[in-house]
Amino acid sequence: MLEEANSDVEQEPILSIYYHASITSHRSLDSDLANILSVKLSTSTLPSNTILEMFISVLKESPEMVESVKRDLIAAKERHRTFSLVKLIASLTSHKLWTQDRKILALLIQNREAFAVDFHPGAKIGKGILFDHATGVVIGETAVIGDNVSILHGMTLGGTWNIMIGEGAKIGSGSVVLKDVPLRTTAVGNPARLIGIDQFPVERDVERRRPILIKRRFSEHLQSRCGFKCRPHKTV
Repeated sequence: MLEEANSDVEQEPILSIYYHASITSHRSLDSDLANILSVKLSTSTLPSNTILEMFISVLKESPEMVESVKRDLIAAKERHRTFSLVKLIASLTSHKLWTQDRKILALLIQNREAFAVDFHPGAKIGKGILFDHATGVVIGETAVIGDNVSILHGMTLGGTWNIMIGEGAKIGSGSVVLKDVPLRTTAVGNPARLIGIDQFPVERDVERRRPILIKRRFSEHLQSRCGFKCRPHKTV
């Protein structure tokens, strides 16, 4: 990020003050994030200095949260070539406050209209998440989103019922998700329908599924050899 900021300043010197205030003047990622969030969420009655220390405290107390943000940054860079993750970082912060029973602050962050999204602070969001053009995205309180999920704009996820999005899944723009989405599966439409379902989701529980996978592949092998479905003789 520092390299790109310095490169941008070389190309457009007029941006030097902006990049200094938002990126290059900060010694750590958590300090940088706290500053960006406090400026973005501030109002005339809630100045940035008032909430800056709160964000710094939450981020310093939660190293796993900063690591999650790093994975989100990498995901955004690899999948969309952008670092516009303030909305997601704000949602992670509000979720942390929610789990600390600081629900008034958590709901205050959720209800800010600066991001044009609505992530309930009770929702659980994994690492390596990409919100592509993240406007109009609604995530309910009981939703659970696994790692490395990609979500496009205008998606509605759940409501008062539990919805789980599996690892590596993709949710299309404008989708209304009313049921679980398995890992590495794409869901599109209103209501969302599942396409591209993985046939062998072994990674979810390798040991539990290994016998099933072996039996299935053995059956396929017999079918290819026999030319029709056949079953091996039972041994007595």
